[in-house]
Amino acid sequence: MATEAAETGGLQLHPMDQFIIKDLSGGTHIGTFTFTNQALWMLLAVIAIALVFVIGTRGRAIIPSRSQSIAEVIYQFAYKMVEDVAGKDAVKYFPLIMTLFMFILFSNLLGLIPMSFTATSHFAVTGIMAMLVFIFVTILGIVKNGFGFLKLFWIDSAPLILRPALMLIEVVSYFVRPLSHAIRLGGNILAGHAVLKVFAAFAAPLAAATFGIGALVPILGISAMYALEVLVAAVQAYVFTILTCVYLHDALHPGH
Repeated sequence: MATEAAETGGLQLHPMDQFIIKDLSGGTHIGTFTFTNQALWMLLAVIAIALVFVIGTRGRAIIPSRSQSIAEVIYQFAYKMVEDVAGKDAVKYFPLIMTLFMFILFSNLLGLIPMSFTATSHFAVTGIMAMLVFIFVTILGIVKNGFGFLKLFWIDSAPLILRPALMLIEVVSYFVRPLSHAIRLGGNILAGHAVLKVFAAFAAPLAAATFGIGALVPILGISAMYALEVLVAAVQAYVFTILTCVYLHDALHPGH
């Protein structure tokens, strides 16, 4: 495909090629236990998290080092988010929320390194995380509240005649949660990376046609988009996590 584009003068960089999962051993068949570029960058995200929180805070100094300060700020931010959104009784589930937040954040940020791979751009990854959250909060809600969990779908404040219709809407929206949860994260990351690649693809042809001057426009576009993607990486980790906190709150307090 890239060769054909080069021969016809078209773009030689294809925006969606960066999302192809490849076997790192050199094979062409991707099996259940094949070690792929996706698995590599997910592993690197876990290692990066360990470096920040384990090695970075090993001193536990009263006057924190730079790495300890970063770890403490992230920890306090996530803890406050769980406490404010889901309630103090949800703090016991903080390890799950923190794990999701850190994995998504580091996967997004590592994916911005040139020639890297963004695991959260694949719905297989975001979908698993979304289903994990959905199944967990549903089971938790039933265990904690029994049949009282059904209050989540019954709107007491609405007129009686509208409650059955609203209940149907609430049930449908509840079971759509994992789909929207996964697509919101994966779609934003995928779109941003694709746009970056499109700008990069225009740089070389414009440079060749205008003696290098024309490449300035796509380079400025890439710089602006890259800055935006750094922000999106953090925002999307926050959005996924805060929605998880909202769902956790619904499971613990379905009548509110």
